[in-house]
Amino acid sequence: MEVFKIRGQQPLKGTIKVSGAKNSAVALIPASILANSPVTIDGLPEILDVWTLKELLEEIGGTVSFENGKMAIEPTEMQGMPLPNGNVKKLRASYYLMGAMLGRFKKAVIGLPGGCFLGPRPIDQHIKGFEALGAKVTNEHGAIYLRADELRGAKIYLDVVSVGATINIMLAAVLAKGQTIIENAAKEPEIIDVATLLSNMGARIKGAGTNVIRIDGVEELHGTNHTIIPDRIEAGTFMIMAALAGDGITVDNVIPFHMEAVTAKLREMGVKVEEDEESVFIPKTANLSAVDVKTLVYPGFATDLQQPFSVLMTQATGSSVITDTIYSARFKHIDELKRMNASARVEGRTAIINGPVSLQSASVRASDLRAGAALVLAGLIAEGETEIHDIYHIERGYSNIIEKLRGLGADIRKETLEVETVGATEDGRN
Repeated sequence: MEVFKIRGQQPLKGTIKVSGAKNSAVALIPASILANSPVTIDGLPEILDVWTLKELLEEIGGTVSFENGKMAIEPTEMQGMPLPNGNVKKLRASYYLMGAMLGRFKKAVIGLPGGCFLGPRPIDQHIKGFEALGAKVTNEHGAIYLRADELRGAKIYLDVVSVGATINIMLAAVLAKGQTIIENAAKEPEIIDVATLLSNMGARIKGAGTNVIRIDGVEELHGTNHTIIPDRIEAGTFMIMAALAGDGITVDNVIPFHMEAVTAKLREMGVKVEEDEESVFIPKTANLSAVDVKTLVYPGFATDLQQPFSVLMTQATGSSVITDTIYSARFKHIDELKRMNASARVEGRTAIINGPVSLQSASVRASDLRAGAALVLAGLIAEGETEIHDIYHIERGYSNIIEKLRGLGADIRKETLEVETVGATEDGRN
């Protein structure tokens, strides 16, 4: 069993560089299936999800190399092979294989996606889009079967704003006959990133980043070179960390425009945020004021930053309220923070957090990716040594996290523990 151990209250200072966007990477890599010649993607984060997608492309006949953040993909020998089990169940974004394989092969068999459990996250809007384009979609033995004689453009209105459905429909539509219009589309920067890759491959896409996207189908797509955008969630996590535990930290490789929602809330708490063209600097923050936060679709406050931000709230004077309108089950980290002496409670989709409190070290467990990030931040300011279990969640989304934090002066290490069964609690913690 691998764990992170963090000795808290170390001075953190210097520069930390943000990796490429995870939520772009997991869509850009499947998008390469649509090309008829090699695709190169530069700046990818070296995380488990990226390695898993590399293996999935190889399973269907692709030749893939990945080194120093650069992935070279040769898609010409790929085949529409079924992927009902195995790696597809390791990550949520395996569903992008549906749109890409349907677009190229007019068929796909993909196991139901895995990843972090954050409450109900149905793929009904994805299926609605595929069916509108002419595909027959069935659920057979725990896998999604997609079949189409041909794909034809259609007008598709998304009942809820969904990043995944927006991208998946784009992937399926770029090689369809005629025009596809996606209404009530998501606007996230990652959608623009995927649209940029597809356009450089020869796709005809207009309106990415707005709520209406128009796609005129083309006969074929060719290879290209693409550089991924910075990860705005990792950037936000590091900005929160700088406000929480920093003695002057520069967060490098940032697009400040993407960070406006979190920047506004940090400033409301009393944090100075100094923006440059591709970086932000946050000096040491002495006093934090309580705030209320509500997560919303982009350009609102990102749900992926709700959990890390709640740690910052434990250090603010007064009662803070954070409401998650996106995922109903995204408060499992609160119980873990309470083990570390946080004063907090959950009421439905809302957490109420009182501060400031002195966090104490404890043995805690990451229930999902961003909960794990929150516990790392808590460990950095806690008194004593914090031990974080189930760190595979964290490594799914944060590239070289130990090395990056050590570069600022953090005392963090990864250890392998022998599993003990005698005297353990029901959840495995002594």
